[in-house]
Amino acid sequence: MINRFALICALISISLLHYRPSHQPALPQIDTPQTLQNETLTLTLTEPSKTNYIVRFRKYERAEDHRNYLEENLGLVRGWSWIERRNPAASFPTDFGVVAVEDSARGDVVEGIGKLGLVKDVSVDLSYSRSLFGDGDGLRGKSGAFVDGKKRPGKMFTSMSFEEEEVRSPLSNSSVNWTRKLMIQRSQVTSLFGAESLWSKGYTGAKVKMAIFDTGIRANHPHFRNIKERTNWTNEDTLNDNLGHGTFVAGVIAGEDSECLGFAPDTEIYAYRVFTDAQVSYTSWFLDAFNYAIATNMDVLNLSIGGPDYLDLPFVEKVWELTANNIIMVSAIGNDGPLYGTLNNPADQSDVIGVGGIDYNDHIASFSSRGMSTWEIPHGYGRVKPDIVAYGREIMGSKISTGCKSLSGTSVASPVVAGVVCLLVSVIPEGNKKHILNPASMKQALVEGAAKLSGPNMYEQGAGRLDLLESYEILKNYQPRASIFPSILDSTDHPYSWPFSGQPLYAGAMPVIFNATILNGMGVIGYVDEPPLWHPNDEMGNLLSIHFTYSDVIWPWTGYLALHMQIKDEGAQYSGLIEGNVTVTIYSPPGKGEKGQRRSTCVLQLKLEVIPTPSRAKRVLWDQYHSIKYPPGYIPRDSLDVRNDILDWHGDHLHTNFHIMFNMLRDAGYYVETLGSPLTCFDASQYGTLLMVDLEDEYYEEEIEKLREDVLNTGLGLAVFADWYNVDSMVKMRFYDDNTRSWWTPVTGGANIPALNDLLSPFSIAFGDKILNGDFTIDGEQSRYASGTDIVKFPSGGYLHSFPFVDSSESGATQNVLQTSGMMKADSSILGLVEVGGGRIAVYGDSNCLDSSHMVTNCYWLLRKILDFTGSNIKDPVIFSDSVRQHQPLHKDDSQLPSRRTDVNFSAYSAVVGKELLCRKDSRFEIWGTKGYILQLLRGRNRKLPGYPSVDLERGSNTSMRTSGLPRGGERHSVASIGKNKYNGMDFLGLLNREDVDIPVLVASQWIVPAIVIFFGILFLSFWRIRKKRRWRRRGSSSGRFGSP
Repeated sequence: MINRFALICALISISLLHYRPSHQPALPQIDTPQTLQNETLTLTLTEPSKTNYIVRFRKYERAEDHRNYLEENLGLVRGWSWIERRNPAASFPTDFGVVAVEDSARGDVVEGIGKLGLVKDVSVDLSYSRSLFGDGDGLRGKSGAFVDGKKRPGKMFTSMSFEEEEVRSPLSNSSVNWTRKLMIQRSQVTSLFGAESLWSKGYTGAKVKMAIFDTGIRANHPHFRNIKERTNWTNEDTLNDNLGHGTFVAGVIAGEDSECLGFAPDTEIYAYRVFTDAQVSYTSWFLDAFNYAIATNMDVLNLSIGGPDYLDLPFVEKVWELTANNIIMVSAIGNDGPLYGTLNNPADQSDVIGVGGIDYNDHIASFSSRGMSTWEIPHGYGRVKPDIVAYGREIMGSKISTGCKSLSGTSVASPVVAGVVCLLVSVIPEGNKKHILNPASMKQALVEGAAKLSGPNMYEQGAGRLDLLESYEILKNYQPRASIFPSILDSTDHPYSWPFSGQPLYAGAMPVIFNATILNGMGVIGYVDEPPLWHPNDEMGNLLSIHFTYSDVIWPWTGYLALHMQIKDEGAQYSGLIEGNVTVTIYSPPGKGEKGQRRSTCVLQLKLEVIPTPSRAKRVLWDQYHSIKYPPGYIPRDSLDVRNDILDWHGDHLHTNFHIMFNMLRDAGYYVETLGSPLTCFDASQYGTLLMVDLEDEYYEEEIEKLREDVLNTGLGLAVFADWYNVDSMVKMRFYDDNTRSWWTPVTGGANIPALNDLLSPFSIAFGDKILNGDFTIDGEQSRYASGTDIVKFPSGGYLHSFPFVDSSESGATQNVLQTSGMMKADSSILGLVEVGGGRIAVYGDSNCLDSSHMVTNCYWLLRKILDFTGSNIKDPVIFSDSVRQHQPLHKDDSQLPSRRTDVNFSAYSAVVGKELLCRKDSRFEIWGTKGYILQLLRGRNRKLPGYPSVDLERGSNTSMRTSGLPRGGERHSVASIGKNKYNGMDFLGLLNREDVDIPVLVASQWIVPAIVIFFGILFLSFWRIRKKRRWRRRGSSSGRFGSP
């Protein structure tokens, strides 16, 4: 009986070990003012009492009907009011409404509305803000959304066009006026593209409805012959342009002044004033204006704005709806160049024509944003953007009232393309327009007709420079078809095909992903008929194994086709080229008057260089998986000295803001691969060094255990570049967004130091929470330490470099004030190198010297020395001097190490916390969908986890993985759904399919509940045994009484 009861208690305890109480899914970390009342002493902003929310409905109805629906169904819920929108769209059905919600009732109201059956979703009414003609050093208007560390009114949006200024020549004391110099050297921009040739044929943009979303235009402007309508969507009572930007854009498209001619002077201009004089606009204004453009059948729309938030879903999805209604949208790619990974939305969407800028020498303008798109990171790979480039420096356009002026920026390159599009639309006969013209067919004509420039790569120029006449020839004879952009991937075509031309393929590497765009000119919706096929030109092509992920549904007009390319093991010694074609057939529903489906076979040509597998020492693996970026979370910048760009939004990828470092490593003979999956998903015996730079995410326990084994017993080298982390400083960095009516709080620091310390704890290494700044020199190499952290724990026998720095953290500054009136410099350890078991580890407290975003000085020289050590055990005498050798360990108690924030729901942003450990489609094919490699006691060996079958990938075959169609791009939401479906039948004790959960909840559910059960079980057992003993005593006493003589 006792044994049986104990067994029951044990089983109950084990089952409850994995019990988790139910909870609501976490919202993105936006702290409400009420939760921070005790932390607002340093703020002067008055907290508003209401927040505006956009309520999206599942169908179009009159606004009054939507209002009545909410009032009838919310019942007793109070604290909200309907906002009337008095604008030209009010007379049309709408799919959204705007409500004002009292802060005190926010939770009940938002939750109540969200549960209604006809409501799609509820989101804060975001605001767009841009700088048109601001001041800047060399590039005006570069202020963007933040000025001197403070947020300007509106959503985080980047700068637009700017006026040229005089530039002082370094060769003389005189200044050069670039405006006058360029005016002498060039003709009209229309002449450079040959617009006169089409004008002479009678094509001038007639009967083309052009929507210009900007700052408006003044009535009866002398430069325009065909202003059809002016509408105001702002809260200001004017239709006029008081800034000049909207007028300028209209002039580039359709102006007729001889000094600043537009491309399509007969185009019908519809001026949508969506920005105030303060350059602010709300999402709801755009949604109304977009709906009106759809209802009034616009043909072309120019939007010379952009920003990094591609997760403003009401805006993004409305753009999809707009293009699905056959409106051709042209948008500026952004003025955040020359940095990579700085594409602006909506120009980064595949259904939008994204425009970059060049100068008159066909050089990419320094201000023009560069690709790749970052939607798909970390698991996939970005798409090629911009689509096309056009002249964007010193373009002539119309002034507010009369006369001409010049502006520069991608927001003036965009109307150059928009004007060309209007001209091309007028080429198609009126009866044929709906049959031929759509966003995909126009993009096909532009990218196929473009002239590829000789210097820039595909992520700088897209298809190349706009060529009006070539695009005219393509469109003149166009028949609806599908195509792939880019249509060629040639790794011998350098530098255009960079980074694919920068590093050859070889056996044993992580898959190389190429993400192409499917353009479907046959219809707004299309489907992939059969899985794509790889057709090699010869037998050597069979050494290439390709797996495909692609859009099930191609909508609107576009989809993606991602190639995951691996060289098979039998090609480990092959050196040469592999050539062939990838084909995929697309079909769409029949057109008007057609009986059969429209079908088209697309071809992507491949020419890939292959080399023998490099030595282990020269192979470096870059950890992409543990990087978190904006959006969706407030991830702060790595250098706190930068005051006008506070968000970390450039992707933190080898081919975005670390592309210069990537090129340096390639020049030094290293081969760098990317890991977008957990650390259990690579075979450490194949790599010399795991390179971990500027990482913000947490780590699975399995990752920590495997990395320890990889370093100690497999001989893996580990190089870690950290960044600042200080909770007090993070709290002070929060800001109040007057548009979302909420506090924005950093999710973590420049790096997640508590997580890194957990990862490094098996090696007795830890970082601190100082924020160090200053210059230092090693062997004549001067470097800048920009908001880096310090090393506070390090083993004996290693080499530890220390230098005097100022601690600018909140706690450090307070301590300095207490000690002295000025900031004090103290020695802090920043660089450590040590041999551990069979491996080697190097840690450095700052990554800004590798990141091209805000780099002051680079430390590539140091990175090379570190990789020589971690990969080949080459010890440079400069950094391995006896003077810095540690004879005693540097120690700090774990309780004094930086701690995690308790006021942030990290699972909302993390790929680790509350998520299933799974190898994604950027890992080796043989472990797709598994947990990767597990540890073995045998040194240097890893193997796959048993019991988790990988995808059926036969060697030499070409299989395909289909993914959801609407979230496009190489690798998005598909992996999670595939993994979840795959292991539904294997969820033992709830271990596999867990929802997002906070760490405290996990701890409580895993230990407290079982402990309580065990405690009461023992207590019950004790009472039972005492009771049983009493019964035996009673029996004994009874037998004694009755048995005596």
